[in-house]
Amino acid sequence: MLFFLHLESRRVYIAGLTVHPDEAWIKQIARNVTMEDSGALRDCRYLLHDRDTKFTRSFRAIIASGRVEPLALPARSPNLNAYAERWVRSVKEECLSKVILFGERSLRRALREYETQYLRTFSCKARASKA
Repeated sequence: MLFFLHLESRRVYIAGLTVHPDEAWIKQIARNVTMEDSGALRDCRYLLHDRDTKFTRSFRAIIASGRVEPLALPARSPNLNAYAERWVRSVKEECLSKVILFGERSLRRALREYETQYLRTFSCKARASKA
């Protein structure tokens, strides 16, 4: 699963799911998320990503062509990516461990429902902290 997390709003965009993430797949995701009218990164200036080998030079070039600067995080620095790490952990603990999944459609549905719940929970906490 490849997802993008907007830090300010905590909105999660699940860009794709595949069993075999190859360079062609990751490049297509990069094209999709940098589309001018509907891409998930259309109003973003930076893309922070870890050092996974799937974030190839061609992936970063496509992201940069969409006027988004890709920034690789330093090696072995999970605290710099804490929001994404927390989201993955929450999905594993609260969503995937409690649901019996029957294929990709079932996984997509569970992730959509969790994404909605996650955003709703964050929005409630943000309103409470402002009060």
